[in-house]
Amino acid sequence: DQLIAWHWGRKDHPRVTLIGKGVSFDSGGLDIKSARGMRLMKKDMGGAAHAAGVASAIMKLDLPVRLQVLIPAVENAISGNAYRPGDVLTSRSGKTIEVEDTDAEGRLILCDAISRAVEDDPDLIIDFATLTGAARVALGTEVPAFFTNDATVAQDLMAASSSVDDPVWQLPLHKSYRQLLDSDIADISNCSSSGYAGAITAALFLDEFVPDAIRWLHFDVMSWNTRERAGRPRGGEAMGLRAVVEFLQRRYA
Repeated sequence: DQLIAWHWGRKDHPRVTLIGKGVSFDSGGLDIKSARGMRLMKKDMGGAAHAAGVASAIMKLDLPVRLQVLIPAVENAISGNAYRPGDVLTSRSGKTIEVEDTDAEGRLILCDAISRAVEDDPDLIIDFATLTGAARVALGTEVPAFFTNDATVAQDLMAASSSVDDPVWQLPLHKSYRQLLDSDIADISNCSSSGYAGAITAALFLDEFVPDAIRWLHFDVMSWNTRERAGRPRGGEAMGLRAVVEFLQRRYA
């Protein structure tokens, strides 16, 4: 397990931090997935691939930003020292987290990467993650969900998305659902046991680690084409990448 960090750009340019969930394979841990649910979990590093792809575009376009890329790289597997449901973990930020479900591992590594990014006071944090099945239930497999704490960022991203015909869709950071993450023994649970609003509660978990003063954009992506289409073969897929690159060009070029 490691946090991979890349840096590029001049120090006097605004800092943009990209974070990608890098779970090389996700068995679910002790809350193990079904065989069918595990079959495609080699794609659980799709967020890391998205972050790397956006970073490559930024460098090729020579955008005037100070780029930081953070990829928490792990495997979620079963072993003698695997973490357990009911464990309490202490995050990099100092917040304690009760493990409600070991299969909600992505947000545990992302929150520490976000905390690391926050230490450098960036102008913008963008994270990409194959985070929830709930986002796929809401929007299907071809439209990535995004969340943000900044209305202008949302508006500008939607405009960029439309201009390059790369669909994305905003879901709300509905603060009332934060109580679904309450824990009796820690500051927060890593997921809700209610079964409702899974994509929103996952985003609200991450939101706990982002100060209000820092702009943050979170993508919940499929990273996989379930069917072959023109120019889009079945398999691994960058979703929303062109929209994000267009958004960054408009914002910083």
